[in-house]
Amino acid sequence: MEKHTILAFGAHADDVEIGMGATIAKSTAEGARVIICDLTKAELSSNGTVATRKKEAQDAAHLLGVDERMTLDIADRGLYINEENIRKVTTVIRKYKPTAVFCPYEKDRHPDHGNCAKLVEEAFFSAGIYKYQTEEREAHRPSNLFYYMINGFQRPSFVIDVSEHINKKINSLKAYKSQFYTNENGVQTPLTDGYIDTVIARERLFGKEIGKKYAEGFLTKKPVLLQLNNIIGEQP
Repeated sequence: MEKHTILAFGAHADDVEIGMGATIAKSTAEGARVIICDLTKAELSSNGTVATRKKEAQDAAHLLGVDERMTLDIADRGLYINEENIRKVTTVIRKYKPTAVFCPYEKDRHPDHGNCAKLVEEAFFSAGIYKYQTEEREAHRPSNLFYYMINGFQRPSFVIDVSEHINKKINSLKAYKSQFYTNENGVQTPLTDGYIDTVIARERLFGKEIGKKYAEGFLTKKPVLLQLNNIIGEQP
């Protein structure tokens, strides 16, 4: 049986782990192929360097069982909705031909996260247009586009039980020592003040909503198909 391919976009390294790290761990454990694409090198990050962030991102991806992680050369704080950037993201979608694409939800305190969502939406549509030209010429239209949460807290369209994989999410976040921990030369940011605990508390709350220990929440702009036994089956 052919593996399903999941393609997860983030504006910066660590975005994907914050929003859906445990879902990625669950997906890879169940045999899915997962690709992460960070749109920027996060060169304007208050802490760490480009080289540090790259090493941390690869370590985190390894912990989650990710098949491949890449970084595009879009400038940090330069995630503008223009033809050049749309083509770059479209090329990635066509190259890996995912079944599902994930990106940040547009309502977030960081403008780059919202712009990442808009950019991926444009590329998601363009990837399926036969005459739209990119380096990867074969058109591909993924089945679904889903949104994960980073800083915001929204009522999700659906949640995924990640109780058995939450520790991998936590470990993947801890891999970003430059971002979530401070040293004598570091800068205090919202990420260095118990941020990981806040993220895990959110997943605990989502889990409580479905009678599980932990869950990750996602949003979608179109209905999600459920099988009848998912609806009428025994509830927790």
